[in-house]
Amino acid sequence: MQTRIGILGLGGVGGYFGGLLAKTYAESDSIEIIFIARGETQKVIAANGLQILSDEGEMTVFPNLVSNNPEEIGKLDYLICATKTYDIESSLQSVKSCINPNTIILPLYNGVDAPERIQILFPENIILQGCVYIVSMIVSPGVIRKIGFYEKLFFGSKTASDTKLKELQSIFEKAAIESYLVAHIEETVWEKFIFISALASATSFLNQNIGGILNNPSHKAIYVSLLHEITAVAAANGLAMTKDIVELTIVKLEKSPHEATSSMHRDLLAGRNTEVVSLTEYVVKEGLKFGVATPTYQMILDKLLG
Repeated sequence: MQTRIGILGLGGVGGYFGGLLAKTYAESDSIEIIFIARGETQKVIAANGLQILSDEGEMTVFPNLVSNNPEEIGKLDYLICATKTYDIESSLQSVKSCINPNTIILPLYNGVDAPERIQILFPENIILQGCVYIVSMIVSPGVIRKIGFYEKLFFGSKTASDTKLKELQSIFEKAAIESYLVAHIEETVWEKFIFISALASATSFLNQNIGGILNNPSHKAIYVSLLHEITAVAAANGLAMTKDIVELTIVKLEKSPHEATSSMHRDLLAGRNTEVVSLTEYVVKEGLKFGVATPTYQMILDKLLG
């Protein structure tokens, strides 16, 4: 019996990590990698493979199957989801018939509300929690560009069996994915959320890249203010974040490529739909729920939605 793994969303995250899996298991008898794609992306990958460009060079990979037809895709053992957060419900509904009660779903989105939203759609399924750190983006359909060397994938669950979690970790490790199976996954996911939410909100509001935030005192002050607000929301939510989370997040940003920016800022510049609901508005709403003031987030939300 083959273990069948679907990759839903072939952007910077799904395309990159899905590509590493497809490369490793191309000839495998035990693991099958399926890219779930439609339109131009499906056409390009079916014809020419998925191309990944990085500082180390480039590679082209072919999955076992690239399709958006649920009948062709068939039942999945694992589904790794990496679409934009505004596509969670519609993208999962499109492959509903590929998900049986034993399918384990790993969301790798920017926000923190995905597991809860997916559980509503699939109440019987095990929904893991996960997050990644990587700077990567779509150059064109079927072509992914990764910037820098930093890439990490974290996942875990309070409900999944150790056997299944370790099986997935082994699959990742063999594909040379730097992955970590962590016990306190909720805090790990929120740690990433604090990083990406403040960055996405600040870069989009100020129309600046990472260097433009760090090297301008007034820009950096807005960014730091966002960090304090979101960490207060996390604390009110009952999350045991490390005491120096703000300082650690600033250090993390300083180590990021200064010419890079957030995916939300890139989407805004390109006139595309953005993840403002999951990355900015969510913090404002959680603040209201727990009685935590988030004036900087509110100011940015007003501008971005205005």
